[in-house]
Amino acid sequence: MRVVAVFLLCFSFFSFCRAQNAASNDTEEFSYVEPAQPVEQDSQPAERDTYLLEDCLSNKYTHKSCKKVFCHPWERCVEGKCLCKLPYQCPKNGTSVCSTTGKQFHTYCHLKSYECQRPEAKFLNKGKCMSTETFKISLVYKDSHLLQVKPVNNEDLFVCDSMWTTNEANVACRHLGFELGAEYYHTDYNITEPSHCFQITCRGLETSLAECYIEKKLRASNEGFVSLQCQKTLRECSASEFHCANDKCISVTKTCDGINDCGDLSDELCCKECRNNSFHCRSNICIPNKNVCNKEIDCLTGEDEAQALCSGKPKHEENLSMDAERKLAKTFLPQINCGVVNLTLTRRKRIIGGQIARKGEFPWQVAIKDTGTEGATVYCGGVYIGGCWVLTAAHCVRATRVHLYRVWIGLLDTIEYDKETDTYRLKQLIIHEKYNAATYENDIALLELKGHGKGECSLKYSTPACIPWSEHMFKAGDKCKVSGWGLEKGYTKQYVLKWGNVNLFQNCSEMYPGRFLQKMACAGTYDGSIDSCKGDSGGPLVCFDAENVAYVWGVVSWGENCGEAGHPGVYTQVASYYDWISHHVTRSLISRYNI
Repeated sequence: MRVVAVFLLCFSFFSFCRAQNAASNDTEEFSYVEPAQPVEQDSQPAERDTYLLEDCLSNKYTHKSCKKVFCHPWERCVEGKCLCKLPYQCPKNGTSVCSTTGKQFHTYCHLKSYECQRPEAKFLNKGKCMSTETFKISLVYKDSHLLQVKPVNNEDLFVCDSMWTTNEANVACRHLGFELGAEYYHTDYNITEPSHCFQITCRGLETSLAECYIEKKLRASNEGFVSLQCQKTLRECSASEFHCANDKCISVTKTCDGINDCGDLSDELCCKECRNNSFHCRSNICIPNKNVCNKEIDCLTGEDEAQALCSGKPKHEENLSMDAERKLAKTFLPQINCGVVNLTLTRRKRIIGGQIARKGEFPWQVAIKDTGTEGATVYCGGVYIGGCWVLTAAHCVRATRVHLYRVWIGLLDTIEYDKETDTYRLKQLIIHEKYNAATYENDIALLELKGHGKGECSLKYSTPACIPWSEHMFKAGDKCKVSGWGLEKGYTKQYVLKWGNVNLFQNCSEMYPGRFLQKMACAGTYDGSIDSCKGDSGGPLVCFDAENVAYVWGVVSWGENCGEAGHPGVYTQVASYYDWISHHVTRSLISRYNI
């Protein structure tokens, strides 16, 4: 009977609430994006398991994490974080802009770089500073919190609800000084005047609403105005909520939908799949569908702008926001050419069990010989990464034998002479300072070639492989290629460069307990038909992005029982050493993008 009584009480209360809401709706009508309220629950909701990657969330990735996203043109990637450049490091091309402090800047990039140091200096307008003009934003009507905006050289107007999302709401609140962004927003239909309003669209990471696209438009008959509530304080998240990296709480159903609800993008960077027709990148991030085929790469491996996906789609129209200036600044940044093969690769069904490489098929592959040993045969491979630099395994080289090493570029056959093969001596050898010969930890080394003439290395028969900067660019199941002059099955010697397709494996800790360590990768075939072997050491494991650009994902390190099932090859994971490599060879040599 007690249960029935409680049920009747709850039902009566529910009916009363509905009646009250119905009464209030007679006087006020609005669509409501409700703030999530803390509710005690015993377990995590099912949505979290469906869309979010729990292991990834512990890293607390944000819009400043260049392991997951590209940095802005006024930033650079340092140890996994997007850090601001100094203004002079920005491209000099672009439109001059004015800041809220009245200071004129040569370009938008210069202003944003300066804003990193002086947050009060936000974007105001393009062109020259005008002493009498400001960009005003306010929340009017005490209870309604209607958003009113006055752009430079324009009138005060409310904001239309069409196209408005949490992206825009967060930017508006940051503009008002609330760093956590918006708590919620809703649409108010009660105000009948004025007949015009501003339609605003933002990327979601702007610090000022003035940076967004703002268009004055005639208000539609069914269109309301935006009412906004900014997040003033933090609170404890309930079990049904997502805990953002900035400690903000949002509904778990708002994660992985391509909208930056958290304000720091942390709700979009650890996603198994995406909601609401947003686009899922292979690095497990979700981006808005409008960002696909807009001629700007958002996914680390470029699948959102892949030719196969975008061919035939209508041309993306650029609006007049500062986002266009941001994109323009990116085009003026130095770019390198890497990972491109000079011939059209053909898929083949099927190093051990591999295919013979054709001329130009692996233009980054090099051979390392030690002239101090009898026969001076190829005993290790390497990968050309640009300039005068070659990447190889630390266990392949010794500091005391630098003068004896020769690096062969463009070599296919170790016996037959080829006029398109170059030979280089070494200028220096850099072995990773934490290399452990017993465990193969940090099994990576750099060789600087001794250039000709003025010291330049003109490798006309070679193309550098790209260096990956994030461990999330490729993942288990991806098909990659390994190449080298290593032993064949049965440990017979081979004299021609061979290659084979291998799959990246998730984790080889179970196959090599206690020996497969951090910063190692493993790859092979499930039946062991293709594998790297002795003599392949130091050579490249390359993976390809959406446009078939090659990245050296691994350097052949060690393994057991070449070519046997259950014994995949182990590689030094190059992405984990991006900062170490860039420190020695300079970042500009290996940075394919602004990273």
